[in-house]
Parts: sequence; C-alpha cells; structure tokens
Amino acid sequence: MSQKYTKEFKETIVSLYETGKSVTDLSREYGLANQIIYKWIKVYSKKQLDTEEVSLHDLQEIRKEMAKIREENEILKKALGIFAKK
Repeated sequence: MSQKYTKEFKETIVSLYETGKSVTDLSREYGLANQIIYKWIKVYSKKQLDTEEVSLHDLQEIRKEMAKIREENEILKKALGIFAKK
C-alpha cells in the first residue's frame, strides 16, 4: 500500500536536497525510496523564470487554472451570443 505524503513534506525533502543533503542520506533518514525523492526533486524543484521561481507542480496548477478559465470564457461568449440575438 502506498503512503500519501503532504505537499509540504515533499517540498521539505526537496529543500533539504537543494541545501546539500544527498538523496541517499534523505532516503535513509526518512525511510523513502531514492526513486520517490528523485521524482519529488523533478516536480518540486524551483526553476528560475524571469524574476520568479516556479516549481513544475506550480506550473501544472497554473495550467489547470488557465484551462478552467478558458472554458468559462467560452461559455460566457456563447451566452453573450444567445442574449445578443434576443
């Protein structure tokens, strides 16, 4: 059975890695598989974009929100078209 970890815990592990702890040390200390730590590093490491740091997880959340907003925008355009005909 897989264990669920909070976003904060995952970000803490990545932060420890970024400050110099090795994946092997983190794996031993927290009882985690190396592969899961590498996955979290990929997802939660901060990337420099212009003047802001954004993790892959944050970018995925932004993309989901953009898709939702685009869908809502299309619905509003259709409603406007219907009301404009009346």
